[in-house]
Amino acid sequence: MIRFFASLALVFALTLGMVQGAAAQQTGVWLQVEAQPTLGQAQTRVRAYAARFPNVAGFYLGSGWYGIAMGPYSAADAQTLLGQLLADRSVPADSYLSDGSTFEQQFWPIGVGAQTAPQSLPNSPATELPQIEAPVAPAVTEPVIAEPVITDLPDETVREAQDSEELLSGPEKQQLQVALQWAGFYDGAIDGAYGRGTRNSMGSWQEANNYEVTGILTTRQRAALLGAYNAVLNGLDLQLVRDDATGIEMQIPTGVVGFSSYEPPFARFTAKGDLDATVLLISQQGDQTRLYGLYEILQTLEIMPPVGPRDRAENSFEIEGINGRIHSYITASLVDGQIKGFALIWPAGDEDRRIRLLETMKASFTPIPGVLDPGIAAPGEDQAVDLISGLEVRQPVLSRSGFYIDAGGTVLTTTEVLGNCGYLTIDDDHVATVAFRDDALGIAVLRPETPLAPIGIAAFQTGVPRLQAEVAVSGYPYG
Repeated sequence: MIRFFASLALVFALTLGMVQGAAAQQTGVWLQVEAQPTLGQAQTRVRAYAARFPNVAGFYLGSGWYGIAMGPYSAADAQTLLGQLLADRSVPADSYLSDGSTFEQQFWPIGVGAQTAPQSLPNSPATELPQIEAPVAPAVTEPVIAEPVITDLPDETVREAQDSEELLSGPEKQQLQVALQWAGFYDGAIDGAYGRGTRNSMGSWQEANNYEVTGILTTRQRAALLGAYNAVLNGLDLQLVRDDATGIEMQIPTGVVGFSSYEPPFARFTAKGDLDATVLLISQQGDQTRLYGLYEILQTLEIMPPVGPRDRAENSFEIEGINGRIHSYITASLVDGQIKGFALIWPAGDEDRRIRLLETMKASFTPIPGVLDPGIAAPGEDQAVDLISGLEVRQPVLSRSGFYIDAGGTVLTTTEVLGNCGYLTIDDDHVATVAFRDDALGIAVLRPETPLAPIGIAAFQTGVPRLQAEVAVSGYPYG
């Protein structure tokens, strides 16, 4: 899946105004004229617009995109101005009206909060508005824009839709393929090449949404498709967070988690509302041995259910765990002696949001200079033997002794362990299944899913026992 992200190497000197939840404060309507895949490109374009037009602002849109908008205006003024600017070709033909709900941090003007009250229209008539260098296309005829503004964009003929589509950049075309794929209409390559497969998927989407089937999406239809694609992330307040202590920059759902503490090798972002979510940034010095050790340790934690795919490569790993309560994902990589990664722990059953959020976090993850100092957090009074870096170690429901009875690691134990356990392990790490049980005798035979190589095997005594001889019984039932 293609994503783009911007490096905030200016150390948030642009801090994007830190206008959180700007969209929720908007009382007017915006003209969104461009979106750029990097902060640098967006800054260049917003300065060009601001030099020629009043009331220009720039906002981070999420998923690595930065938008340029004018406003806010009243709905009537915004509609009038858009028609004038389109007719003069002063803005791209796919410019549209927005309620600002997709706007996040403001990056322009620097240090100025977002406007909330509708602004006055420029005094100059549309014919005298200065031109700006921007892609142009045949003007959209008879723009009809009404509430809700985001979906009532100007209608287009097939030819006009083709013309406006040609103005899309490669990343914008790929984003439409991604949205079609997400909606279940496209299963081809995300390459921005609109061949038969993409056209058929566009036609199928049009048919499913009661549009005329042409295989070419109009500006209005593209906005509707992308709006539905992004709606699943509403309320998460995704923000590009730069953490210099860990040397990691990535999108984090700040609407549901907030920074809690440094517990090397983790920076912890814990739930700040009703949604039981956690994000961990992973950062430490190390080599392959330490990476592999981290891979093993993480699987013993309560936050990582034991059921789910695991993949360990030479210099990286991915772990996924699923149970009835949570769905967890952890990844880390070793580069130049530094181990960096992240974890997302999300409530089970919220798959649409979890998948979209995880895709965004993966795409935005960027190592930056720095690695977490192992001495950043001093030991506190809340230390415990069942905690690792502040995270709980997963404890068994019940632990009992057993005896290896064959060379493949089959174990003889008590049926007592079978009663309340969702799954069984031998020596903590090896998942086992029940090969035999006899409740009358109270014995069970467990077979490991992967054969083991025990040091010794229990066997029945073959000689005749001596009367009154001492008998020793050993076991370790306390885990």
